[in-house]
Amino acid sequence: MTHTWKFLLLFIAIGFGTIPAIVSGQASVELRSLIDQKASALKELEAQRKELQKQLDEVSKSSNKLSGEIRYVNSTITQLQMLVRSNELTVEKLDLEINSLHEDIEETEQNITNKKQTVGRLFSELQQKGNENFLVIFLRNRSLAEAVGEIQAISNLNNGLLVQLEELSELQENLSKKVYEQEHKKQSKKIESVNLIDRQYILEDQKKEKQTLLSQTKDQEKVYEVQINELKKLQDEISSDIEKIENELRKNIDPNLLPLPRAGVLLWPVPEGRLTQAYGRTSFAIKTYKSQYHNGIDIGRFLGAEIVAAEDGTVINVGNQDNYCRGAAYGKFVVIKHTNGLTTLYGHMSRYTVAVGSVVKRGEIIGYMGRTGWATGAHLHFTVFASNTLTPARSGFPEGTQASRVCGPMPVGGDIDPMKYIEIPS
Repeated sequence: MTHTWKFLLLFIAIGFGTIPAIVSGQASVELRSLIDQKASALKELEAQRKELQKQLDEVSKSSNKLSGEIRYVNSTITQLQMLVRSNELTVEKLDLEINSLHEDIEETEQNITNKKQTVGRLFSELQQKGNENFLVIFLRNRSLAEAVGEIQAISNLNNGLLVQLEELSELQENLSKKVYEQEHKKQSKKIESVNLIDRQYILEDQKKEKQTLLSQTKDQEKVYEVQINELKKLQDEISSDIEKIENELRKNIDPNLLPLPRAGVLLWPVPEGRLTQAYGRTSFAIKTYKSQYHNGIDIGRFLGAEIVAAEDGTVINVGNQDNYCRGAAYGKFVVIKHTNGLTTLYGHMSRYTVAVGSVVKRGEIIGYMGRTGWATGAHLHFTVFASNTLTPARSGFPEGTQASRVCGPMPVGGDIDPMKYIEIPS
């Protein structure tokens, strides 16, 4: 075989990938180490938060004792501090992952450039050799062995080009995946950054709540007990008030204007949340509410957990009933009207992040779980209304709002069992 073809075969071998890919530098190794550290810290922090949640669940919130209430509030403050730190760590981890992906993308782009150059050279060589027929090759070489060697080299060149094209395609596919992953992490970082800011506000609100509690009771159990007894009377009055209004509105429900009952019409509004009370005349409702009726479902997780829109829609009402009857109704709430004939209400929030007129998408964060209004522990009260039963908007009253005797404008409607349209996630 001639020296020329020996060199060509060596060149082909190099083009096949015996040149090592661009090796990530020390910076990449350090990035991965930092990412692992953040992941480990997040895992430990989540374990601590879950342990604290168990303690919160064990605190007796029905004992009507000031000491128990203060202990509960202190625990929620500690838990929120953990959540804020968790958001900070998550943002830092996502930043590192975005930087790591940026390095991977640059490396892959360089490998693609190198691979394209190799493919170009091989293609050029193949074009030159491919224009000659076998007879010319046999006549040009001094021996049959050399001629056969040259023909084999052309075959190897063709096969090598195919391999290089396959590797180039894999590199380009890998690049697309990394670019998509990087954009996804950038979006996740935006969401986590917003969560961080919102939870910092919620934490400050909880600290203020504690100070209000202490200033109003002067740290005296008897004062707190009197307040609780007065609150119970107010809660009973409001419960009866709501049930009287909504009992009439239920009569106006038109089944023809509602979607067919099936799971999935509405999204579960608290990711990873658990059902803690069902709809209707539950044993808890009969024992606790004056009306003996629960017009929605309760979903528990933890104070500060994300609440998402159950379906695309328009926000028709937001408010804080604690401004009218502290601790006796929905507290901070959001009402969303959907295009499918249903309207959803989200109550007891610690913070809402939408306003009247906001157009929201299914799964979009609209606020955070809280304990405002009549709520012994952090949870979401989720009600589904038939949209045709909502009263029209009028001066001072948004759509679906009626005046109550003791708690200002009240969001009401003909309620339906949410479980007809929603499925508890496994």
